[in-house]
Amino acid sequence: MYAAATESLIKQAREIKEEELQRFCGRIFKLLHTKDISGDTVDSLQRLNLIVSATKYAGNKEDVMPLCHHLLKSLESRLSDGQISRHALPILSKMITVNLVSRKLVDWLRYASMQQGASMSSGGFFSGPRTRQPAPLTEVDGVVMGNFFTVLCVGQSYTEDQWMNMHTFSMIKSWLLTYDTDGTTNTESDDRSEVDSSVMSMVSATSSSSRLLPPKERLREKAFEYCQRLIEQSDRKALKKTDTELQKACIVESVSIMDIICGEDPSYVYRAFPCIKALYGRLNGDLTYARALLPIAQFYLNHSETAAVDSEAVFCQLFSHCPAEQFNEPMLAFEFVQFCLLNASVLQDRVANYRQSFPNLLKFLAWNSSGLIAEFVELLPSLIAPDTAIELLHTILDLPCLAAALDLQQRSACYHASDRPTWDQQGEKVAACLDAFRQPFYRGLFLYILRPEAGTGDTIDRLKMLHEILADMAESPRVVRCAQVVPVLLHVYFNTVTQVRVTNERSGHLIAHTSMKKVFSAHLQALCRLHPPLIVDQSREILEFASSPANIYSKEDFYTHVVWVIGEHLSVSYDPRCRVELITSFFESLEAVLFEITQVRQSASPPRFSPRLITVLMTTLAKLATRSQDLIPRVSLCLSKMRTFAHSAPVMVCYSEEDTEEIITRAHELINLLKLPNVAQFVLAPSARGDGPRWHRDTNASLPQGMRAVSGLLHRHSSFLPT
Repeated sequence: MYAAATESLIKQAREIKEEELQRFCGRIFKLLHTKDISGDTVDSLQRLNLIVSATKYAGNKEDVMPLCHHLLKSLESRLSDGQISRHALPILSKMITVNLVSRKLVDWLRYASMQQGASMSSGGFFSGPRTRQPAPLTEVDGVVMGNFFTVLCVGQSYTEDQWMNMHTFSMIKSWLLTYDTDGTTNTESDDRSEVDSSVMSMVSATSSSSRLLPPKERLREKAFEYCQRLIEQSDRKALKKTDTELQKACIVESVSIMDIICGEDPSYVYRAFPCIKALYGRLNGDLTYARALLPIAQFYLNHSETAAVDSEAVFCQLFSHCPAEQFNEPMLAFEFVQFCLLNASVLQDRVANYRQSFPNLLKFLAWNSSGLIAEFVELLPSLIAPDTAIELLHTILDLPCLAAALDLQQRSACYHASDRPTWDQQGEKVAACLDAFRQPFYRGLFLYILRPEAGTGDTIDRLKMLHEILADMAESPRVVRCAQVVPVLLHVYFNTVTQVRVTNERSGHLIAHTSMKKVFSAHLQALCRLHPPLIVDQSREILEFASSPANIYSKEDFYTHVVWVIGEHLSVSYDPRCRVELITSFFESLEAVLFEITQVRQSASPPRFSPRLITVLMTTLAKLATRSQDLIPRVSLCLSKMRTFAHSAPVMVCYSEEDTEEIITRAHELINLLKLPNVAQFVLAPSARGDGPRWHRDTNASLPQGMRAVSGLLHRHSSFLPT
């Protein structure tokens, strides 16, 4: 949405009447003929650009064209003011055929003056100022310029066409992209009739034949030569640091422009690759040019197959070294992640180590979490692969640990023991972590957390030890921000993947673990609903987790969800592997847990779990018993003891009257239901079709109807639980 002021300007531009437009163009005409160009002239040109952009005139050509022809003649005269030229170009591109502007762009880009602009000297105290003779331009290393002018040529002052050369280079990328978008709608009809298409591909391969090309193709040719020269100039040793930074920016822009040109005309690919390969060989290994490697990688990704060039080494270098060594460069981090987002599908298919590199890519997020979370939410699904899905989940959970380890790695490089006396209490905690970071005994832990790629194992055995080492950094702002990001990524992960094996072992050992447990709990049911065989696939781990009452006290909510999932999905209707033996083993484990936590002893302390856990355990045991009916007497006996438990002194102290009544009522209902095993099986364990609309809308087949029928049958034969 536009701001209110912008909306108003656009509305005015769209609603301008023909006579108003004529008067406005006449006013600009007069302003252009004044001796001094004012800010009012520039503002008027900007407004005219808005008018021709916002209206469907093709700007009412008969009203605007005289002015456009004047602007074009002004550009061709080489005498126009720089500001006028810069603001006239967008208007001309919309109103005049693109070919006419293209010819002018070629002139500015390729044929700018070779001498510096004239400069004035004071001439001494008794004489007036005098004009110095134009001096030659130089390269960034001080050598006199020997080729055509570019933005990397250095002088004390510049001519107007040299300024326009710089301006043209700054806009040539978007200009070429506009060509590609507009197709031939803005080109002259006889462009390709002059030169046969079979000849076109031949002459475009040699710059000496560029005069034969139509304007659009000739602009490509000259832009390509310009970029080649910039890449050559970037190899010179600059005398000033600012020129070194300009060289880096020119490499990025030049490679991007060459990429666009090769995309529009594949015949350029064979001319470009020797230059690009030589550039990569020069920059590879120099981390100060890391940002320049991204457009080079994009070029390889787009054109290596056309030129039959192997690109594996380029991407190995890109994904292994850049994130590991420059994770703390915010601009590189943003551009790197944008590169991955833009090319995610191609990277998955063609770059073998892309998905393996997630431990490195997540370093960008660990260090810059607040600025990159939206990008990683979009990027994460492309990093999930069947063979590394579990390791990726562990890595997401370890993100706060990764942030702490990266912090320690940075500090370790500049930490001095003499600094310790000046540190505050938080600094002392960090110093203790730094000492541990440097100890050989813990080296393996940190090497794993800081690993560059996947494949060394899902996780580590001494994870709890690592958490203890890093505990003093848990309040670090960077670690806290990462902990807040983890639940968001977990939601994305679980919405993407349909298998999980790790939730049991990891849910209790996390920084900021409360929110993460909630995510696990929320998604566990959804995962099992999407892929019910998970219960059988991971039966050993789930059974081990559910068999331990200790898990109730440390992670009750998650434990309750696990028990519910067992009762809901451990059924032959979901998985034919769900045999009686497996059902019995789960039943016996949960039966033992329920027995242990509901024992009534005089010395027993009040229960530290909710009544909800008791009702879920009872219901799950009843469900399992209906699938192996030999177990019904055992569960009935277990349920019959619930009144005694609910009325015991420790429970009465802890639970409300409503809570105890809920436990007793649920046990009573389940006992009565189990007296009719076939009906109980229908009510407690509906088939996989049970969540379909028919079960809830069809009055003859719905579950509510079944429950009413069972209630009517049992009403006359109901019995109270024994005291």
